[in-house]
Amino acid sequence: MGSIVAIVGRPNVGKSTLFNRLTGTKQAIVDETAGVTRDRIYGKSDWNGVEFSVIDTGGYVVNSDDIFEEEIRKQVNLAIDEADVILLLLDVTTGLTDLDIAMANILRRSKKEVLIVANKTDTHERSYQSAEFYSLGLGDPYCISGINGLGTGDLLDEIVKRITPLQAKEAELDIPKIAIVGRPNVGKSSLINALIGEERNIVTPIAGTTRDSIFTRYNKFNHDFYFIDTAGLRKKGKVTENLEFYSVMRSIRAIESADVCLLLLDATQGIEGQDMNIFSLIAKNRKGVVIVVNKWDLVEKETQTAVQYEELIRKRIAPFQDVPIIFTSTVSKQRIFKVLETALEVSENRRRRVTTSKLNDFVQETVGAFPPPMYKGKMVKIKYATQLPTHAPSFAFFCNLPQYIRDPYKRYIENKLREKFNFSGVPIQLFFRPK
Repeated sequence: MGSIVAIVGRPNVGKSTLFNRLTGTKQAIVDETAGVTRDRIYGKSDWNGVEFSVIDTGGYVVNSDDIFEEEIRKQVNLAIDEADVILLLLDVTTGLTDLDIAMANILRRSKKEVLIVANKTDTHERSYQSAEFYSLGLGDPYCISGINGLGTGDLLDEIVKRITPLQAKEAELDIPKIAIVGRPNVGKSSLINALIGEERNIVTPIAGTTRDSIFTRYNKFNHDFYFIDTAGLRKKGKVTENLEFYSVMRSIRAIESADVCLLLLDATQGIEGQDMNIFSLIAKNRKGVVIVVNKWDLVEKETQTAVQYEELIRKRIAPFQDVPIIFTSTVSKQRIFKVLETALEVSENRRRRVTTSKLNDFVQETVGAFPPPMYKGKMVKIKYATQLPTHAPSFAFFCNLPQYIRDPYKRYIENKLREKFNFSGVPIQLFFRPK
């Protein structure tokens, strides 16, 4: 299960630059004016084989002085709720400000792993200036430069040191973990209640899960799996303006812990931008997914049949369309168990191993029926294929000119693979490599 590292700090201390450095992307928009970072809030990092996620909590700061402190406080509390390690980013060129001190005070009380990171330490003289950060009482400052990467290796070593014991603790039973995710008020809690019913005694909450998400063991009707319930976990305060942002942040934890995610949509609202964000997070983490359209009882059936509705959804989620879509109503418990059965099937699909001999029969058949188009007069030949030992299905195809295999052809192979071996609901990765 992945661990989460959150970056907090006031605007303009270089959170996005550090985020880009840690995740190896350049996708956050970095700009001199305060508060411009948007939507690049989540990424993956891998250091010496330890994988973790990075969240830039400064993604949504409303920029006006009176709301400012309130926003920053919200950011820090969110990090405390969701992260395993928190990086408090400070700027050596400006030194300590009231906001920095206020943030450090909240973090000091939180009992979380906090690392002080002194950014913009590009010269030796500047590293002396970081000494004043000792006054925060949060240990040694790590001097880095987000721009040129100075000191980030040591910082990453330190992060990994704090994370590894957490990851070791989490060897739970090897049964499927199913998370219910979606925007606020789509009916996540009611779905869980409908599934678990009043028979709460069958349900044993697992002690010692190191997470805020509640793991519930579900063991009846010959099914045995964990539910990851993030629904109704914390009382929402006055988080209205950034509810969308916070709901995605909350989902990250659940998605990372799960094998299969049930993405709940509200039938009366259709699939919205926020749902798409959550969907792409699931796909990016290569988790299984079942789309559950809830409140189907409230939709005027004359105007939209399930088939039309399903087509609309598939259009939106393209190119990854091979996803089960189920229409339910938690009120009438309509098709509730279908949801469960489908989720467990998807979990099976995600664990499926295809033998190399079967794969190669598949390659001969598929490529024989429709070989890759020639490129600049050269024949592109796919020789053989094998499934890689990863936790989600991924396949390597060995060929003479991998660089000339284009996306449409990759999609053709992927679709045939899905048809043949049933990877419904599971994102799969194809790699084309020189033999």
